Amino acid sequence: MRGGETKRLRAYNERLIISALLASGPMSKAAIARETGLSGQAASVIVNNLLKDRMLIKLKKVRGQVGQPSTPVAPNPQGAYSVGVKIGRRSAEAILVNLAGEVVVSHATHYVAPLPEPTLKAATELASRCLSEVVPDLRDRVVGLGVAIPDDLHMWSTELGLAEGAMDAWRETDVASVLAAETDLPVSIYNDAAAACAAEMIRGEAIHAESALYVYLGTFIGGGVVLGRRLYPGAQLNAGALGSMPMGGVERGKQPAQLIHRASLISLEDALSAAGIDAVSAIEAGGVDAATRYFEDWARSAAADLAQALVTATSIIDFQTIVIDGILNSDWRARFTRLVIAEMERFNLAGLAPAEVTTGSIGAMARVIGAAMMPLRSRFSPDAELLVKGGGGEP
Repeated sequence: MRGGETKRLRAYNERLIISALLASGPMSKAAIARETGLSGQAASVIVNNLLKDRMLIKLKKVRGQVGQPSTPVAPNPQGAYSVGVKIGRRSAEAILVNLAGEVVVSHATHYVAPLPEPTLKAATELASRCLSEVVPDLRDRVVGLGVAIPDDLHMWSTELGLAEGAMDAWRETDVASVLAAETDLPVSIYNDAAAACAAEMIRGEAIHAESALYVYLGTFIGGGVVLGRRLYPGAQLNAGALGSMPMGGVERGKQPAQLIHRASLISLEDALSAAGIDAVSAIEAGGVDAATRYFEDWARSAAADLAQALVTATSIIDFQTIVIDGILNSDWRARFTRLVIAEMERFNLAGLAPAEVTTGSIGAMARVIGAAMMPLRSRFSPDAELLVKGGGGEP
């Protein structure tokens, strides 16, 4: 085997071992060999190298009922880091996560609308602040930066109460290049709802099935699709674009409304703000009694429209699971999910298999967590595509 091929094989096997440990937890060298299919000698050599490189750490010996005690190893949380940036329609966030997926540093800022120049400047500053808090000896262990941002952000000026064309500069803005120049990191761009779906797959508890439709309730609604235990972007990268689903009939000379106009949180935000209630606090944190009736009004209407969209989606792809997540606080998210389930049951479902409808387990930070986790997953997974955790057998 040539030197280059040997090096690539060694790198692949290192990723294989780290990925197995991240998925299954600490294991002994013998268990790693069984899990990965490597020979005992190969697994031992690679584990020793990863320990030397501080990618893995030894844990306390485990004494079994028979045989010699074994020493399990685990990924070293300080072995690698990644930065996640979310550019949203109401806020920007940046986080630093370690190899174990723990959020080490977090910074955020809110704004009325995502005007291109100040928003990108804010996002860049947040990412730089996260990096400035990394211990200098560990700075070279930051493997990348992921950005979660809505597709076609420039198209929604009027919906956000801005003059038409106010966000056109996003068309020509190379977000990846700007952040790469500022941080000196490789930058990957992801659709924000798809990034949230990835976070649920990697860190959450709601997606375990072969297929799932993920719904993210933000200022505007979005989605993600899981097929064959993989995050499916679509041939044109538009899979899960629930917000663009038409709602209602077409009148001559008029465009029909889309789901983004019927089931997004922007109308709830506007109603709360008009009533003098802090919309961000009420929606994300809850506990604001005066906000409840506005939520109930929004939820009844939005649940009916979302239910129609979900039934339509399941008639095209036989989704086993539907996950509803987003920036709604956990109480409102659970109540809204129950309303959606009740509305779906009102439809004629003849010919359709029922999908399990459940709430997401991460919530408001799903987008930025997904953005941060995907560069780590890409760097340390032997498979280039994102897989649902815990899936048995071949995908």
